[in-house]
Amino acid sequence: AIEGLTQAGRRALALGARQEAVGCFRKALLLSRDTVSPQLLRACAFNLGAAYVETGKPRKALEFLLQSQPSERENGEHLGDLYFNAEAAQEALQDFPKSCFGKATGHDDVSQAGGRAGTHVQMGCCYLGMREPARAVQCFLDAAQTYTAAESPEAAAVALSRASGSMLQSRRFQAAEIAGVLAQCRSLCETIPDPALRGKLYNDIGLGYSQLHIFSLAAESFERALGLCGGELEGNRHREAALLQNLGAAHNALRSFGTALGWHQRAAALHGTLGNRRAQGQCFGNLAYACSRLGNHEAAAENYLHALKAFQDSGDMQGQWQACEGLGTACFHLGDPQKAIRHYQEAL
Repeated sequence: AIEGLTQAGRRALALGARQEAVGCFRKALLLSRDTVSPQLLRACAFNLGAAYVETGKPRKALEFLLQSQPSERENGEHLGDLYFNAEAAQEALQDFPKSCFGKATGHDDVSQAGGRAGTHVQMGCCYLGMREPARAVQCFLDAAQTYTAAESPEAAAVALSRASGSMLQSRRFQAAEIAGVLAQCRSLCETIPDPALRGKLYNDIGLGYSQLHIFSLAAESFERALGLCGGELEGNRHREAALLQNLGAAHNALRSFGTALGWHQRAAALHGTLGNRRAQGQCFGNLAYACSRLGNHEAAAENYLHALKAFQDSGDMQGQWQACEGLGTACFHLGDPQKAIRHYQEAL
């Protein structure tokens, strides 16, 4: 009966019937409490917890995921096929590519390790849903350690990436701690054969380094990600545009404005082709700033005008304010104080 309810719950999740799946897994858990198998009880608790992740109820999910954790004595026993396939919850989590689950299969102890790590991942996502990123960090770090021991570098790298993002979000960790996790993730990237996953991870690493103001490593990471972003799929083009924009911003921060110009121009053109007007406005603003720092105030004014129009088209009020302020500064340097005052007044 428990196996039948488990299979029915999996089918319901696959069809998007999340509440039906929760009902099936809840019944299976109730039945498992009448058995003498703690392993079966924990497997059913995991199924229900993972289903609650799908329904967007992290507190409820965490309650059952915690129940699914094995005792020290049970750590040496294999739970078998009843372990919930975390791929079902993967669409809701979105940060964990399918390749990061199910990698640790084919051998009992490795499969069990993958199952334990998957539980840590789910728990980390629950804590994030509860807005407790500091508690999520340890879950992701535990998952990364277990995945590493199970020789699954893809999953370990993603867990480390998620850990670093949670550390930045919590603001309770020192920059050196976060940089250490990013360095571990970066090291693992070199062993990952999947170029799409490697590219996504390098982009996330670059964003992490940017928040730490380590812009040299950020630029290097973005450039590596860009090299792995090939293909003509629309999604790849959007990622390419974002990477170009990030590269330009990183070089602005490094004060290598001449190098930044090319990245800004490519990013603005690609965002324009894709219809991303707000992002295009941001690129024009970055380009204008680089031009102003190079002393080309005429080009700066022109690009601030392009940025202003893009921000108006996309309804970005903050962007419009920044573009008007930039225009005022450019006009002042061009010797036109009246225009400068007008643009400053528009910014106000």
